[in-house]
Amino acid sequence: MLDSLVKTISGGLAQTQITDYIDILIIAFLLYKLIVLTKETRAYQLLKGIGMLFIAAIVSGVAQLPTLSWLLNSLLSSGIIVGVVLFQPEIRRALEHIGRSDMFSKDMFGNLLAESHHLVSEMHQAISSLSRRRVGALIVIERRTGLGDFVNTGTRIEGRISAPLIENIFEPNTPLHDGAVVIRDGSIVAAACFLPLAEDLNVARELGTRHRAALGVSTVSDSITIVISEETGVVSMARDGKLIRYIDDRALRALLESIFVQERASGAFNLFKRRPKDEK
Repeated sequence: MLDSLVKTISGGLAQTQITDYIDILIIAFLLYKLIVLTKETRAYQLLKGIGMLFIAAIVSGVAQLPTLSWLLNSLLSSGIIVGVVLFQPEIRRALEHIGRSDMFSKDMFGNLLAESHHLVSEMHQAISSLSRRRVGALIVIERRTGLGDFVNTGTRIEGRISAPLIENIFEPNTPLHDGAVVIRDGSIVAAACFLPLAEDLNVARELGTRHRAALGVSTVSDSITIVISEETGVVSMARDGKLIRYIDDRALRALLESIFVQERASGAFNLFKRRPKDEK
């Protein structure tokens, strides 16, 4: 009888822990979506203020400061109501956005596929134009390995990929012309970034600094780097410490589609699948 009672209690505790974890995950997801939906609105500042008051209320409760704790709890209770009244338009738009969206609809994957093809088209147009005009360029596409150290050496852009933006960045005699552009998750994160140069003595002497930088970053990460020669307009690609030169128009589009279409699609359908590289 004692054994059955212990099993019942332990089972209840395990179930309570599981439900607590589920509860925390749901609240965290809802808070994340709320922050994303209100980030570009005035309501975002209100959320930051409420968050600071909430943390202060927890600290005052732990420190056993009853008066301060009562005051902060009162402010939180009334502040939420006042915030709903003041920011009614922003909250209404956020709720409408949630009502229009469907996380499990086929449109989500359709939109992802359409966006990926748009990125391929913009990148292909920009690289082809720069190659025809013989404008030197160095474009690093981040994959699994983070390139934050290199991003910090450049100028933050945080812009959506577009052909005019890429061409304007690498336009000669402009502040961001020298250095590399780093692309992450379909956005241009930074420009004029410094990359490590390849130290391999077997690299052809006719290759310039851009090609050596592309090889250098490819040896310390799994990134894919596209290089455009300023002298000849030849398009090259560096990956895993190897440089492939003379990439024609068809090969360039196939390369971009493998990066932005195939890899993004496989990532969307395998979010919870462990990859062999991650298991090491």
